[in-house]
Amino acid sequence: MRISLLFKLTILLLLPCIGFSQFRKYSNEFLNIGAGARGLGMGASEAASVSDGTAGYWNPAALTDVQKAPQVNLMHASYFDNIGKYDFGSVAIPIDNNKRVIGLTALRFGVDDIPNTLFLVEPDGSINYGNITTFSSADYAFLFSFAQKITDEDDFKTSFGVNAKIIYRTVGHFATAWGFGVDAGFKLQKNRWSLGIVAKDLTTTFNAWSFHFDEKEQEVLYLTENQIPVKSTELTSPRLTVGNSYNFRLGSSINLLAEADFDFTFDGERNTVIGTRTLSIDPHAGIEASIKNVFFVRAGISNFQRALADGDTTNQKKVWIYQPSLGAGFKINNVSIDYAFTNLANQSNPLYTNVFSLKIDLIKKVKK
Repeated sequence: MRISLLFKLTILLLLPCIGFSQFRKYSNEFLNIGAGARGLGMGASEAASVSDGTAGYWNPAALTDVQKAPQVNLMHASYFDNIGKYDFGSVAIPIDNNKRVIGLTALRFGVDDIPNTLFLVEPDGSINYGNITTFSSADYAFLFSFAQKITDEDDFKTSFGVNAKIIYRTVGHFATAWGFGVDAGFKLQKNRWSLGIVAKDLTTTFNAWSFHFDEKEQEVLYLTENQIPVKSTELTSPRLTVGNSYNFRLGSSINLLAEADFDFTFDGERNTVIGTRTLSIDPHAGIEASIKNVFFVRAGISNFQRALADGDTTNQKKVWIYQPSLGAGFKINNVSIDYAFTNLANQSNPLYTNVFSLKIDLIKKVKK
């Protein structure tokens, strides 16, 4: 039955957490989805060019580009045909005559209303649908950011920033996890060229899991030959992102910004363009065309992987697949609305999603 299968899959998600502390190659992957429709429309290529409050996620050093007034960013997206919901919000506040910026970012990725079928079958073997309840599985992250300018000249700017992040993950009342990590970033701008360097999970982010099954639940798990999880800790190894961007001027009112980023991971071989036992490199790129800094059109490409070719019955032929993305936006005074069309997988996955985000600069009105 479908609902029973959904619950069993949820329990299976808990099983990898059993055991001792160890590196998880795909731990806290919800933190790699992205933030803001602009970045998602550009193939998650924002380490160098980001210049708004979403920088708390992409590169905390770039928060220094938020000037004069606090800024609020909000985003919502639904994945897997509205099964998974992803929400993002941030506030960036310039201080000390715009030399420093502090920020707060919150993220949530969750699946709600998951059927709990542990007690679907009565002791006599009959099925009682009235015993089905629901629960949510959700991942939360809170990033506390600080950024400061190093140099601030007209044609040469540098800055650095750091994040302290708290992670909270929950699977109904069955399991909870708390984690802590640190990110650091650097940004350099010289005329129309920018360089961004970001080290995420710099100190090795950890999640400490604890599990909560009452006696009846443990009995059902035992009778159905499911392993009962115990307390454990999972570790997320550091990730380094290096990005370069250049802003081409195509006329008095048209600009074309192009960026290429490279993600370096150190947790073993991944299915990326370059993958070795110690290092994997995952490239992604994006472009943004702007008209009078009011209208924007974006495109990006990311998530290159080798996969079995469709229709290959021998399971031998592999082809390169990738994740495309498109986006658009407009800006009116201190309000920006952006849109992205993308997904979580690759071009062969039909489950694309629509991403919307809102940016507001909280500019104070000057009394005449």
